Amino acid sequence: MTMKRQDVKNTTDYEEQQLIKKQKVVETSSCPYLDTVNRQVLDFDFEKCCSVSLSNLNVYACLVCGKYFQGRGHKSHAYNHSLEAGHHVFINLRSEKVYCLPDGYEIIDPSLDDIRRVLNPRFNTDLVLQLDKNPQWSRAIDGSEYYLPGMVGINNIKETDFINVVIQSLMRVTPLRNFFLIPENYKDCKSILVHRFGELARKIWHAKNFKGHVSPHEFLQAVMKASGSRFRIGVQSDPVEFMSWLLNTIQADLKSYSRISNNNIVHQCFQGELEVVKDGADASRMPFLMLGLDLPAPPLCNDKIPQVPLFNMFKKFDGETVNEVACVRYRVTRLPRYLILHMRRFTKNDFFVEKNPTIVNFPVKNLELKDYIPLPTSNKYDLVANIVHNGKPGDGSYRVFVQCKSEEVWYEMQDLHVAETLPEMVGVSETYMQIYEKQQ
Repeated sequence: MTMKRQDVKNTTDYEEQQLIKKQKVVETSSCPYLDTVNRQVLDFDFEKCCSVSLSNLNVYACLVCGKYFQGRGHKSHAYNHSLEAGHHVFINLRSEKVYCLPDGYEIIDPSLDDIRRVLNPRFNTDLVLQLDKNPQWSRAIDGSEYYLPGMVGINNIKETDFINVVIQSLMRVTPLRNFFLIPENYKDCKSILVHRFGELARKIWHAKNFKGHVSPHEFLQAVMKASGSRFRIGVQSDPVEFMSWLLNTIQADLKSYSRISNNNIVHQCFQGELEVVKDGADASRMPFLMLGLDLPAPPLCNDKIPQVPLFNMFKKFDGETVNEVACVRYRVTRLPRYLILHMRRFTKNDFFVEKNPTIVNFPVKNLELKDYIPLPTSNKYDLVANIVHNGKPGDGSYRVFVQCKSEEVWYEMQDLHVAETLPEMVGVSETYMQIYEKQQ
């Protein structure tokens, strides 16, 4: 009679626990193998599964070579690795306890705390509130590069630049960032996507990383699973579609465990209200997380690159301009704290995708909307992120300009490339999506 998979798993866990109990239970701070720890090979950005069995249960990282192995009892993969390779120091990726194998005793030494902080970066409320006030430059463990926390590059796994620019943009939204830097805010949420997003945010803003960039492996795995492979490694996608999906999914996942539906960080940051009036029908109101702006059609016979002011495209939401296709009128009744705009730059037909090359002229500071959107109070916004597209549709790439509040300077980011730039350079590219912050 064959055993069920769950029974096999329970039996394996029981045997593992019994083997560990037979080992010496000793805690020491004088392990002779601490000098073999190699911090330069440690990388905790990868998915935490055994390199031999591919299991994600009871996984340890070898602090000598950086590989992941399962278990620490006799005949386990970590135990065998310690005998075969002569590597003796391992850390449990969940409990953060460090053990010496094959002896099996726990190592208690404060010199290993920096590894624990890289494995699981920690923030408190006071530290979070100081992120935008005091710039703190850090140096990689090998001394090869300096980096500013929050302004680190993100590795492009394979055509995942559309995800990288969205993540970099959302890291400029202060309330959203502060919420996810403290895991206690969402510890009861069961969504893997929410927790992976929080882990990635903490790694981006951690000041004690061993390197000046991060790799979003675990976050990408959660995205592929949650989206049903709609967004996946190796397939270029639209950052606007990904931004919309990510915010709506996180908002739904956070609502699932929160009793108060309005107490949602995505709702607080991005949600506005739009009034829709159809001919012959009563007006209806609907929430929105981003606004789509229509670019004017480029002239057929003109060698000059067409340009359009951003304010002209806001006439779509003044409550008077009629949409010729749907015969409706739109009016913004409430603006969010962070306004996401995306330019409809790509049009699809039965044969190909066409890109509109029109340059949008927009202000970096003091975007005043009361003259274009009929609202009772003044609403001034400052730009914090600007995503642009380079190249032909389907073959191009994405990069983003973001503002560093602690230094009040702008940075250009494209995957691992991070460089300071002038504010005048932000508006000379083909902008595709923007995030504006309302002035307080």
